[in-house]
Amino acid sequence: MALLHGGQLQQVAKQYNIPPSDWIDVSTGIAPISYPIPIIPLSVWQQLPQQNPDLIAAAQQYYQCSQLMITNGSQAIIKALPALYRQKNAESQDVYLPERGYKEHAHAWKNAGYNLHFYQEFLPEMSEILPNSVLVIINPNNPTGQFFNGQVIAQYQERLKLVNGLLVLDEAFIDVVPGNQSYCNQLENSHSLVLRSFGKFFGLAGVRIGFLVANRYWCGAFKELLGPWQINGPAQLIAQHALQDTSWQTRQKDTLTRLRIAQEHMLRQAFPQIILREINGCNLFLTLSFHQQDTAKKLYHLLCQQGVYCRLADEQDTLRFGITTEELLERLTLACRQAYQQLT
Repeated sequence: MALLHGGQLQQVAKQYNIPPSDWIDVSTGIAPISYPIPIIPLSVWQQLPQQNPDLIAAAQQYYQCSQLMITNGSQAIIKALPALYRQKNAESQDVYLPERGYKEHAHAWKNAGYNLHFYQEFLPEMSEILPNSVLVIINPNNPTGQFFNGQVIAQYQERLKLVNGLLVLDEAFIDVVPGNQSYCNQLENSHSLVLRSFGKFFGLAGVRIGFLVANRYWCGAFKELLGPWQINGPAQLIAQHALQDTSWQTRQKDTLTRLRIAQEHMLRQAFPQIILREINGCNLFLTLSFHQQDTAKKLYHLLCQQGVYCRLADEQDTLRFGITTEELLERLTLACRQAYQQLT
């Protein structure tokens, strides 16, 4: 059974009988400003996509790593990894995952027959991690925004190596974390790997590009499994230009920081502390939790009635708002204020 994610605007618009063009869609963590599409030569459209060495070099520089492979989004790796890891380690049967987080991870390991162990705010005790097990860390976490620093990651990486396990780091949103805090340059063996998303920070989720950062073994195993022509030629060229454009990347980070600060201030004003417990997230999304568990579901419905689509958590108790533009912030503000008035 497929999981429900944000970005289902057509479905939600039909449910509330409002044309899709009339909505503010803040249901995802995709940047609201996209990298400008460069001119794409006709030959790139005509030819079968080959591996682009300039793209690989640009990605290695951007992610500060020596080994990686390009994929059609992180989802391809998430789905294939459990079965592939069982081929490598037949003794593996346990996986540790965040209780709140991108649900496709748990979905994939469960479908492969693994025993799922969920942790909450804190990572599992290292002494309790079972032999041959897998630890999944979403860093920063979506939707909680929780972030574990490199020193903590290094300790768990060493522990997983000692117990012949695997550390899986999902860094889909780490581009907007201040400072270069990615773990991509710390992978030396087949006991750890990192997933990176291209589309979120660059605002181009539609091109479906992700990267697996790992050692030679994992890159080779996934290349053999996934086969040729995974990424179309135009998408590769767009990604190459974006990863090389350091000036645009700096401007994007500054813009997203400014937009996030303004939107968080607005949300705290629109939803006062009498109902709002806390706001967490990063410069690509903000997650609101409330004192009453049913508040999120009620506000979600009231916002949808005004053509504002945010993400109601699977647990039905938090709302996640993607970052919107300055042009749409005023309308979002009015909708949030009206939803609160109707709620109370």
